[in-house]
Amino acid sequence: MENSGPPTNSPSGMLLMTPVEDKPDKVRLKKELGLLEGVAIILGIIFGSGIFISPKGIIQEVGSVGSSLLIWAACGLLSMIGALCYAELGTSIPKSGGDYAYIFEAFGPIPAFLYLWDAMLIFVPTTNAIMGLTFAKYVIQPFFPDCELPDLSVRLIAALVICFFTYINCIDVKGTTRVQNAFMFTKVAALVLIIFVGVYYLVFSSSKNFENAMEGTNYSPGKIAIAFYAGIFSYSGWNYLNFMTEELKNPYVNLPRAIYISLPLVTAIYVLANVAYLAVLTTTQIIASNAIAVTFGDAVMGYFAWTMPFLVALSALGGLSVHIMTSSRMCFVGARYGHFPTMLSHINVNKYTPTPSLVFLGILSLIMLCTSDVYLLITYSSFVESFFIMLSVLGLIWLRYTKPDMPRPIKVSLAVPISFVIICIFLVTVPIFEKPFEVGVGILITLSGLPAYYFGVVYQNKPAWFTRMFNGLTFAMQKLFMAAKEDHLDEKDYTS
Repeated sequence: MENSGPPTNSPSGMLLMTPVEDKPDKVRLKKELGLLEGVAIILGIIFGSGIFISPKGIIQEVGSVGSSLLIWAACGLLSMIGALCYAELGTSIPKSGGDYAYIFEAFGPIPAFLYLWDAMLIFVPTTNAIMGLTFAKYVIQPFFPDCELPDLSVRLIAALVICFFTYINCIDVKGTTRVQNAFMFTKVAALVLIIFVGVYYLVFSSSKNFENAMEGTNYSPGKIAIAFYAGIFSYSGWNYLNFMTEELKNPYVNLPRAIYISLPLVTAIYVLANVAYLAVLTTTQIIASNAIAVTFGDAVMGYFAWTMPFLVALSALGGLSVHIMTSSRMCFVGARYGHFPTMLSHINVNKYTPTPSLVFLGILSLIMLCTSDVYLLITYSSFVESFFIMLSVLGLIWLRYTKPDMPRPIKVSLAVPISFVIICIFLVTVPIFEKPFEVGVGILITLSGLPAYYFGVVYQNKPAWFTRMFNGLTFAMQKLFMAAKEDHLDEKDYTS
C-alpha cells in the first residue's frame, strides 16, 4: 500500500496495514470546519427535504390550518430547547459521534450500542433514503403532472444520487463543505422565494384559508404526537454537528455559536414558509399533493413555476450530502469503540476520510429504497430517534449527578433538560396507541441489538473460520479503500 508502513500481525495472524511513523500527516480526521461550515452543516441537514414534504404529514393528522402552524412553532421551540442541551453535551464531551458518545459516557456500552444499532439499521439510512426520494420525486414530477409517478424510476434516481454523494464524501471533506456552503444559500433562497410569493398572495388576493383557522382540528393526543413526528423530522439535524466535533475548529466556541445561529433562523423560516403554503393552497390540495412546493409553484408562479422543483431538488441534494458526511462519523466512532467491525474505523490514508463507514452506510441507504413510502419511513425513524435523543438529554441530567466536577464550558439551567425529557416522554409513549405496528417494529429492531451485542462484542470465543474470514475481509477493505487505523488521539486533539 502506498504511504503505508510495515504490516503488523492481528491476533489471528492476519497481516493488517498500519500508518508509518514518518508520514507527514497523521492518519486521523482533520480539523477543517469553521463557524460558517458548522452553520452550513446544520442548515444543510435541516433544510433538506422535510419542509417540502412534512406539511402534508402534519395537516392530515391535525386537520386544520391553525393547529398545523402551532405544531410547526412548537417543534421549533422543542428543537431550540434540545439544542441548548446539546451545546452543553457537545462542549463537555468534545468527541465525534454525537448521541452515541453521550449515551456511552452516561449509561455505558449497552445503551450506546443499541443506539448505534438503531441508527445504522433505521434512522440514518432511512433519512438518506427520504432525501434521495424527495429529490427524485421533485425531478420527475413536472413530467407526470396529472398521474402517478413511476415508482421504479423514483427509486433508481434516488439510488443514483445516494451513490454519487457517498463517492463525493469519500474524496474530500473540505471540498464537500464548500459544496454545502453553496447548497445552504440555495436552500435559503428557495424558502425565501416561497415566503415572498406566499405573503404577496396573502396580501393582494382574496384568500380565505385563514378564516376559522382552528376549524376541523383533531385534538386526539395520538394524532398530535404523530403530527409532531412529521414536524420533528423537518427540524431533525440540529444535533448533527455534534457528530463531527473532532473536525470542528475550536469546538467550545464554534459548536454552540453554530447552534444558536441556526435554530432561531430555521424556526422563523419554517413557520413563514407554512404560512405561505397555506395562503395559496387549501388543506385538501396540500393533502392530495405529492410535491407540495411544485403544487405551490404551479398555482401562483406562472411561467416561473419550473424554478420551484429545481430549487427543492437542489435543497434535497444538499441535505443528502451533508447527512451522509455527518452520520458516517457516528458509524466510525462506534467502530472505534469496538461496537462495530474494526474496518469501519479505518481512514483513507490519502484523503483522511472514513471511507469504509461511508460506503457501508451507502449500502444500507440503498436497501431502504425497497419502499418509496416516505411517510412510513418517517414514522419508523422519528419514533426511534426521538427515544434516543431523549436518552441523550437524560444522560446530561444523570452526568450532573454522577460527575458534578466534569468540565462544562456551557452549563444550562437544569429546568431546560428536564422540560425536554418530559415532552419527549409524551412524544414517545402516545404513538404506541396510534401507530402500534410501526412502533412495535421499531422496538423489535432495537431489542434485536441485544443478541447482536452479545455475539458481536461480548462473546470472544468465536470460531477460527469466522476470525480468519473476518480478518481477510478487513485486509481486503484496507487494500480496496487505501485505509488504515487512525493514529492515537490525545486529549488536546479533541479540544484544540
